[in-house]
Parts: sequence; C-alpha cells; structure tokens
Amino acid sequence: MWTKKKKIYFILYSLTAKWLPESRHSSFFKKTRQFWTKYIISSMGRNVNVEKGAHFTPELSIGNNSGIGIKCELYGKITIGNDVLMGPEVIIYTQNHCTRDKNKSIISQGYDDMKPVSIGNDVWIGRRVMIMPGCKIGNGCVIAAGAVVTKNMPDYTIVGGVPARVLKKRGS
Repeated sequence: MWTKKKKIYFILYSLTAKWLPESRHSSFFKKTRQFWTKYIISSMGRNVNVEKGAHFTPELSIGNNSGIGIKCELYGKITIGNDVLMGPEVIIYTQNHCTRDKNKSIISQGYDDMKPVSIGNDVWIGRRVMIMPGCKIGNGCVIAAGAVVTKNMPDYTIVGGVPARVLKKRGS
C-alpha cells in the first residue's frame, strides 16, 4: 500500500540510491539501498542486498540473506524467503491486463485481480527470468536463465524453458 510517507521514500530512493554503483564496488552502496528499501517495503530481513536499478513496490516482503538483482522489476504482493539469489533483470508480475471481452479494446478493460507470488527459501533465480501472477516457487528451486514461470514449481526442482517446466530434481 502506497502511503504518503512510502511515496516520499520511494522518490528519494529512485532519485539517489537506485542509481548508485553495484554493491560489489562498496558496502556503502549496499547499505544505502538497504536503508531506503526498509522504509518502502512491507518487511525486510537481515543482510538483504538490493542492487543497482532495482524497482519494487511496497507490498514486497523479503527474508534474510536474500537479494534483488541488478535492474530487477518486482510488482505487487511478492513474498521472497531466506537465502534467495536473484540474477539481473528478473521480472515478477502479480497482475495482468484483462482480455476477456473481445468487443472491447484490451486497453479499456483494465487489469485482472492481483495474484500474489511466493518464492521459498534457498532459491536461485537466473538472469532474465519472468515469473507470472500467482506462481509459487518451492524451497530449493533453481530457475534457469530466461525461463518464463507460468505455474507453481515444486520444492527442490530445477526448471527452465518457455514456459518453464521441471527439468530434474536437485540432488538426483
């Protein structure tokens, strides 16, 4: 939920911290983005890394030792567990355009209801992955770069492709 205070923090984050160099260059950049992020999102664990260019909304919750990669876009109610690695340019959506009425233009139909996304603990999300509304990513999953996740993924699976499918179980 966008409160007036969160909007101000988000504007300040967007004008300054969002564009600082990557965290690997200095812990100052990491700590600055952490500072602003904790005032914008619903909840933030310890040792969270928000990278350069990351965009998110206040409904985000993120656990301990997790990160948001460079230029990631996270929209809507998203819950990220502990120890989650996120590559650059990951996009997570919780809402889509309505397309049901063929007699109306898509632009005039508005949006579908919001469907939260949940990401478990110990997950690795590769570069340019897209996760669509309502998906639940289980604990211990690995999502290959470029995958488009359109359905729930079970615990400890390695998934990839467009649309993403289970390739194998971790440890097998």
